[in-house]
Amino acid sequence: MAGYAQGQNVARFASLLGTLRAHWPEYLMEAWGLGIFMVSAGVFATLLEYPGSPVHALLPDADLRRALIGIAMGLTAVGIIYSPWGQQSGAHLNPAVTLTFLRLGKVAAIDAMFYIVAQFAGGTLGVLAVRFVLGDAFAAPPVNWVSTLPGEGGAGVAFVAEFLISLGLMLVVLTVSNHERLTRFTGVFAGVLVALYITFEAPLSGMSMNPARSFASAAPGGIWEHLWIYFSAPVLGMLAASSAYVALCSRAAVHCAKLDHPPQRRCIHCGYEPHRAATEL
Repeated sequence: MAGYAQGQNVARFASLLGTLRAHWPEYLMEAWGLGIFMVSAGVFATLLEYPGSPVHALLPDADLRRALIGIAMGLTAVGIIYSPWGQQSGAHLNPAVTLTFLRLGKVAAIDAMFYIVAQFAGGTLGVLAVRFVLGDAFAAPPVNWVSTLPGEGGAGVAFVAEFLISLGLMLVVLTVSNHERLTRFTGVFAGVLVALYITFEAPLSGMSMNPARSFASAAPGGIWEHLWIYFSAPVLGMLAASSAYVALCSRAAVHCAKLDHPPQRRCIHCGYEPHRAATEL
């Protein structure tokens, strides 16, 4: 029995290494994607919210500044999703998204593990890069490492808000990405929601929807209070969305774990290979 168990462990380790060797580009792309997102968030938040910024002085209306940040981050999300690397990895950029597709059976467990590790690492490195370049203008209040924190309504309101916006985003992603005519616009829909959520929901919870995004700001800044909200509510909201979608449309209606699935990029989730598809035509 001991020899059998040891053999099983060796086989699992060999399988893990084999997957890592074959799929490491996608893991790197996920790290890059969230890293770029955090760099963009840090730069635009500092530009618009740091009191010493000339742009901040020109725009005294806080609601307008927040709307501009929302537009900038929505465009950033769209750019990442439709970039060559985003198209190849699927542009999850979010452990809650990856866990949802894992639950739906569209991502292998090993890939999900490495995706999540990459997302946390990439987001944190992106925040550290902004801190290195912009210094205290980024780290000190009011920018405060672009951390996500509850608004005046408190932790309960923030939790409910994060749950609802996460549920809404995943419902839209699943509906649009699996619609024959709309699938190529999935990234646009996601970007529009990011912009709207930052503009109108951010005062309630800081607008995260993403455990890795919140951790990336919390860890360097030592801002651990309320982090549980951003680790739990987005995951629960997106899993609830997947359950609702399956109940309405069936699990088979979910085609793949990619937000954008171009024909020229391989897919480690559904096994699509461009050269094989061309041969079969």
